[in-house]
Amino acid sequence: MDRDILKQQLEYTLDKTNFDDQGELYRGKVRDNYINDDIITMVTTDRISAFDRVLGTVPFKGQSLVELADWWFGETADIVANHVLRRPHPNVWRVRRCQPIQVEMVVRGYLTGVTSTSAWTAYKRGDREFCGNEMPDGMRKNEKFPEPILTPSTKAAQGDHDESVPPSELYKRKILEPGLYKELARIAMRLYERGVSRATDHGLIFVDTKYEFGISNGKIMLMDEVNTPDSSRYWMVDDYEARFEKEEEPRKLDKEYVRTWLVEQGFTGDGKPPKLTDELRVEAAARYMEVVENFTGEPMQLEVGPVDESIYSILNPFAY
Repeated sequence: MDRDILKQQLEYTLDKTNFDDQGELYRGKVRDNYINDDIITMVTTDRISAFDRVLGTVPFKGQSLVELADWWFGETADIVANHVLRRPHPNVWRVRRCQPIQVEMVVRGYLTGVTSTSAWTAYKRGDREFCGNEMPDGMRKNEKFPEPILTPSTKAAQGDHDESVPPSELYKRKILEPGLYKELARIAMRLYERGVSRATDHGLIFVDTKYEFGISNGKIMLMDEVNTPDSSRYWMVDDYEARFEKEEEPRKLDKEYVRTWLVEQGFTGDGKPPKLTDELRVEAAARYMEVVENFTGEPMQLEVGPVDESIYSILNPFAY
C-alpha cells in the first residue's frame, strides 16, 4: 500500500460528525449513530480507542472497519442474521435498530492480551479459573488453548471498564437468561470457528474476538461489527511458531499493536494517555488495511480529503 497516501490523510481523519438533520445522535467510542425510528445511520469514524479510552484517529480506519465487516457479514450470514441494510458510503451503514444485549461474547483461542480483562493478565497473577473456564498450568503467553474458551464481558457505560464475568454472574445480575446465553454462546462459537477457517485460508491466525448481539422483532441479530482488527486479534501464521519458541511477540495486524505501544509508554487506562505519534498512526492504518485487503483480495479505494464532507454529500446531496 502507498504509505504516502496514509500520511497525506493524517490532517483529514474523521474525528467526529455533527449532522443535525440525520436524526438523534448517539456517539460511541468509534461510531456516530444517527437514530431515526427503526433505522440507524451508523458512521464509523477514524477514532481509535484502547483501555476504554478514545486516544485519537488513524487514517482510513473507519473505512477499513466497514469494508472488512461488510465482507465478514457476508461470510457469516448463514450462521446468524445481521443488522446491515446497505452501505451508502465507505464509512457508513444503514442498519436495523435493535435492542442491544448488554453482554459482549468474547471467544479466545490463545492465552494473550495486555488489558486488565485479558486472560493473560489473570493467568500471570495465578488465576487458573477465568469466567468459568479452567486454564491448564504451565502455559506461556501467546500459547494456543486446548480448545477455544468463551469469556463473556459486561458492556461498560462510557467512562467505565468492561468486566469479564462467568455466565453464572450474568444470571445472578439478571443481565441475561440462561437460555438466551446458551444460544448466543452457540452462535459465537460457530462464528469464531468460521473466522479461524477463513483466516487460515489467508495465512493468518484468528486469535480472539468479541461479538455483540441485539434483538429485532424477536430475532437475534449480529450487530456493531464482526471480526475486524478493532474487535479481534490477528497474527501472521508464517513465523508464529518460531517467534513463540523464542518468546517473541507475534506479528500483529490489529489494534493490539497500539495497545502494546501504550503499555510501553506506561499507559494502561488510568491518567492522561500519551499522544499517538504520526508514525504510529500510519503504521496502525497500514496494518488495518493489510487485514482488509488480505481477506477481500482487492486494494482499498482511498481518497485523500475531508471524510465528513464526502459522507454528508451522500446523506444529504441537496446540501451541495
